[in-house]
Amino acid sequence: MSLAEPLQQVERTFVLHRGRKLTYFGGCDYFRLASHPEVLRALHEGAEKFGLNVAASRSTTGNHALFGRLETELAKFFGVERAALFSNGYVTNIAFTQTFSGEFTRALMDERSHASLRDAAKFLKCPVRTFRHRDTKDFSRVLKSLDRDARPLVLSDGMFSHNGSLAPLREYLETLPARAVLLVDDAHGAGVLGEGGRGSPEVCGVCDERVVQTISLSKAFGVYGGAVLGKAKMIDAIEENSWIFNGNTPLPLPLANAALASLGILTTDRSLPARLRANTKRIKEMLRSAGLPIVDNESPIVSVVPRSTNDASILSRKLLSASIFPPLIRYANRRACFRFVISSEHTPQQLDGLAEVLIAAAH
Repeated sequence: MSLAEPLQQVERTFVLHRGRKLTYFGGCDYFRLASHPEVLRALHEGAEKFGLNVAASRSTTGNHALFGRLETELAKFFGVERAALFSNGYVTNIAFTQTFSGEFTRALMDERSHASLRDAAKFLKCPVRTFRHRDTKDFSRVLKSLDRDARPLVLSDGMFSHNGSLAPLREYLETLPARAVLLVDDAHGAGVLGEGGRGSPEVCGVCDERVVQTISLSKAFGVYGGAVLGKAKMIDAIEENSWIFNGNTPLPLPLANAALASLGILTTDRSLPARLRANTKRIKEMLRSAGLPIVDNESPIVSVVPRSTNDASILSRKLLSASIFPPLIRYANRRACFRFVISSEHTPQQLDGLAEVLIAAAH
């Protein structure tokens, strides 16, 4: 898979592409916090005050009070006992499975789980079985095939990035035995879903000690880094036994400072989630009214799967004619799709323009 063309994001909802300024519905900066003045100010202040890098693991000489502050605020925001901070979101799942390698007898994974979960499963030292995507009946069938004394670990995205669908977390937990654990990669749901922005567990109405939530700070929070969220005992074990936690240089200090600012904005400015929900509702209602098969939930992702390469080319041209960048993405071994990501900062005119092109192309 070749690299995508370079893009320069400008004015928060546009990109420069081949000399043209186009409306941008790509990326996953749901609140455009990556360009928020307060976040950028915190980044610069962090560099001036703390420097760039602690240049050592937190378990040796690289710990810093800023990391502890960010972990405390993350735990508070998500309503959990503890958080363990990591240098990126991808490794959070691996840190968990490294720590608890050998403690589960079976791993059950949604067949469309993120690559980080697939990599993480390799550390478990137990058989891994997949179940059909978001299929609770197939999940139950696979679960019932396990031994009575099995201790399963379930791995799934919370909100799937390819089309914004949600994992049926409540149904999984209702079926799982008491000793099971549900590892939820909530990179896309965290900060976006639920009234408090706590992600897919909140929007699914789940509050269960068996849930371990991993998050990315590069999506809704617009910065970088990741964290594992959960019980204090579990976080203690990660800090003690995870190779990544103990061997990796942590998040650069300016980014940690920026993440604190971003978290503060999402905590205090609830107009951002309100605008995101309103924008999501606006475009999804327009598209569904026109007969397009759009996922009916509060996820700000609209996915359009072209029937052929020719259809993809036609839609790309139509989008470019309307001064909209065509976000055609292709993950490994998966069919290409247009993934349009709605943000809180898109204007009604931008949303209406996108809906007009998609409806015309569908008919």
